[in-house]
Amino acid sequence: MGTIKALNTSRGASMSKVLPVIFGFFIMGFVDLIGTAINYIKVDFPDLNDTMANMLALSCFFWFLVLSVPTGLLMNRIGRKKTVLISFLFTFVGLLVPWLVYDYNFVVVAFALIGIGNTMIQVALNPLVSNVVAKEKLTGSLTLGQFIKALASWLGPNVAAWLAATSLGWKYLFPVFAVVSLLAAVWLWVTRIEEDGEKKAVSFGATFALLKNTKILLFFIGILVLVGVDVGLNATLPKYLMEKFPAEVTDVSQADQLKSYFYFIVRALGAFLGGILLMKIPERKFYIVSAFLALAGLALLLFSNSLWMILASVAIIALGYSNLFAIIFSLALKQVPEKANEISSLLIVGVSGGAIALLLGVVSDMFGTQWAAMAIVAAIWLYMIALIRTVNKA
Repeated sequence: MGTIKALNTSRGASMSKVLPVIFGFFIMGFVDLIGTAINYIKVDFPDLNDTMANMLALSCFFWFLVLSVPTGLLMNRIGRKKTVLISFLFTFVGLLVPWLVYDYNFVVVAFALIGIGNTMIQVALNPLVSNVVAKEKLTGSLTLGQFIKALASWLGPNVAAWLAATSLGWKYLFPVFAVVSLLAAVWLWVTRIEEDGEKKAVSFGATFALLKNTKILLFFIGILVLVGVDVGLNATLPKYLMEKFPAEVTDVSQADQLKSYFYFIVRALGAFLGGILLMKIPERKFYIVSAFLALAGLALLLFSNSLWMILASVAIIALGYSNLFAIIFSLALKQVPEKANEISSLLIVGVSGGAIALLLGVVSDMFGTQWAAMAIVAAIWLYMIALIRTVNKA
């Protein structure tokens, strides 16, 4: 709570304005339901191979590629808050579909709606935060938002596992989260937020022209890599644990719960701690330590043969990963602060990197092992090490 109070210093913003905006990150975290759902759906539809199951991730993350910039243009016309509210509506409808009709094709449609909603919220919510917190607190506030997002990511597999053990079934996860989306929308809707200079004419060309700024281009690629690694781990780790330790990890519910405790909880704690430390420590130093920490975890993950060592490596990855999205986003916004909407929409195109789950499914089918997919994830992470040079100059 002290961290949230520290953010309450901009434009006369009160806690009543900060809290509904920050809670929006909880709804943003619903995108991580995709990784959890993929593993359950593969069990429910045994004819699906890894490639077809991971196609569900593509149906979600494809929209980050095609709708992020149009969402930025829409946001410039109607404002950040209204754009976030529309995103909640898409999320609500998408979460209801697989509960009402549980069929592979309808699940594809549902995940597409969730992807559309999540695209819009990720484009609009990060800049909206800047309307309720002070500029010097932006990195810390975005990191706190990632903590809230990680809580939703942790709850997903645990609620699903709990429901799977009841007569209701894991699919009741969807209406539960749909109700939360609706409540979040109402809370934000009744909150008055002043937005300065939002409604202006912006074109596709002007938005993509920002990529001529080398730092923004490299940060954009960084977002691609970050989300690709996150979704790749989310979708692949349970299968990797079951493949490597079949006697100890016997079903998808158990594997998903292990992932939630050692990845999502640690990531949430790391983001919470980062939200405090980044109020005092330069984000550049924080980035370097975090990037190398995650790299060490990935190396340990690939070459350990003990379940507990692998779970420890997952926790190390989560701790290193937890603050990098917020740091990169904040550094990019600070490059051209007067174009925050355009930069936000451009960076969120990078969330389409989550579609890498499809590639990982193809690789695991090709080589007959989930280790190959994990090796791809680790190789991709090397870009985050290379990005240190740019971060130091930002």
